[in-house]
Amino acid sequence: MPGTIFDPAALTARLRDLEHTAGQADFWNDPERAQATLQALNDTKTRLEQLKRWQQQLEDCQAIAELLAVESDEALWVEATQTLTQLDRELNRWELEQLLAGPYDQEGAVVTINAGAGGTDAQDWAEMLLRMYTRWGERQGYKVRLTDLSEGEEAGIKSATLEIEGRYAYGYLKGEKGTHRLVRISPFNANGKRQTSFAGVEVMPILPDQTISEVEIPESDLEITTSRSGGKGGQNVNKVETAVRIVHIPTGLSVRCTQERSQLQNKQKALAILKAKLLVIMQEQRLQEIAQIRGDAVAATWGNQIRNYVFDPYRLVKDVRTKVETPDVEGVLNGDLDLFIQSYLRQGGTAQTSEVNAD
Repeated sequence: MPGTIFDPAALTARLRDLEHTAGQADFWNDPERAQATLQALNDTKTRLEQLKRWQQQLEDCQAIAELLAVESDEALWVEATQTLTQLDRELNRWELEQLLAGPYDQEGAVVTINAGAGGTDAQDWAEMLLRMYTRWGERQGYKVRLTDLSEGEEAGIKSATLEIEGRYAYGYLKGEKGTHRLVRISPFNANGKRQTSFAGVEVMPILPDQTISEVEIPESDLEITTSRSGGKGGQNVNKVETAVRIVHIPTGLSVRCTQERSQLQNKQKALAILKAKLLVIMQEQRLQEIAQIRGDAVAATWGNQIRNYVFDPYRLVKDVRTKVETPDVEGVLNGDLDLFIQSYLRQGGTAQTSEVNAD
């Protein structure tokens, strides 16, 4: 394999250095640094094993090709085809991961969904998006946890927050932030009219405790309120004010957490998420980029959408930034988002949200 892309010798040398560091007597004196070293060690070892496997697969296919040049053998042909297909799939995934080079792309993700314009239909749409991202995370093998839920009066939800824990979850999902538009025959309209509704999606990274602790926020910059968490069944969280909402006054950023059993736990969780938001903004170093980092800073209304989901008069999901589209609406809403995620990353995440008349 070309040395400009794959360098087994350099990876082997790096692995030896990391193993030497991990073997030092004082290695665990700094637990955070030790964890980072072990992660790098595991990553390097995995990459080396991957390179060896790819090299072996290529050598096997080359040997089969030489045999097939002498005589036809259907079983060998099938074996070579399957090997090359698998190799192509793995190389495509590797290539995609090389695009995830942002400072937080390897972290887990916090996804917040808010119903926008459209009344009850918008709240139902927000619940459909919650299900979509939940299923996407589960299909990836990630740990998905609902940390906040505010139900709608008639149907659906007003807002919800998901924690999706797993490597590269934030890198894959960061392009999902923005406004999502649904066009369908409304199940809540007695006249069966077509309804357009909107929901806003915000995506933030789950940052390590050490990184979070580096962000200091003056108490005077915080507005903290508590309330009952709500929900069904009369749990402890409904009897006392365990839900916590924190607003960062200078920026207007807000976080609400309800799912922990105590007010203190919810406050800690909400504060950690708020610090993650502020840290990402500080890394960008431009206040005007809050609208890009924090999806709900853009009004979830007509003209701001990043993606259209159309059920009627035809069936189509189209990303207005990349122009990628598919008629498989059900598949997308069941979590099949790879087409849109990959196209966004491959185009550099710079496409604009300018298309309005998409139905």
